Formats: sequence, C-alpha cells, structure tokens
Amino acid sequence: MKIIFGLIVATAVIFLGYLLLQMGGATPQDQSVSVSNVSIVDGQQIVEISAKAGYTPRVSQVKAGLPTVLRVDTQGTFDCSSQIRVPSLDISRSLPPSGVTDIALGTLEPGVLQGTCGMGMYPFELNVKN
Repeated sequence: MKIIFGLIVATAVIFLGYLLLQMGGATPQDQSVSVSNVSIVDGQQIVEISAKAGYTPRVSQVKAGLPTVLRVDTQGTFDCSSQIRVPSLDISRSLPPSGVTDIALGTLEPGVLQGTCGMGMYPFELNVKN
C-alpha cells in the first residue's frame, strides 16, 4: 500500500512540475512578455536587451519615427547569441563575451523588426508602433 501511495505522490509531483514548466517558462529565452527596457534619451530611443543563451527580453515595444539604438549587454556570453543579426536591416555583428554594444538601427517604421542569433536559434523582435 505504501508503494502505491508513493508512486501516486511521485507521479503527481512530476506532472505538476511539467505543468509549471509549460505555463511559466523559467528560461530567459522563453520570456516573451514585454518589459520596460526602452528609454528615450535626447530624442534617441534605446532598447536594452541582454544576450546569453538567447535574448532577454525577447519582445520589446518601441515607437516608430525615432532614431533607435539596440544596446546589447553580454555577460560571459560564448554561445551563438554572441552573434546578432537583423536581416531586414542587413545587420550582423559579433558581440564581445562581456560588455555593452550599441547597434544603430536607424529610424524605424511601424511593424515588427525581427532579429536572431548567428545560428537562427534564438529570436527576438521589436514591435514598432506609432
């Protein structure tokens, strides 16, 4: 009887853990909720993201019509996210393992600007709105 009860409890714990992982997504690259990572300084829009095993936040909300800089922070980044690409703007940059890199994106039009790591494994996007 104790074995059956133990198996039921173990199964319930594994099932609940699976549900929490599916609902919460604990890894940084799964973060798809926009956060306040955008600031405007002297008429220039700065979008701050971090790069390590993906990009955080993965989705940013930005304004159209402003000169925009993508500021990428790396901290011990040695994976493919240290190579960042924005294909529609023909941007491809290698990032240092640690430090901050500014990438000028120009003045953005409304729409979705998509970027990715060098291998295309880790996406990020900027939702550009009026």
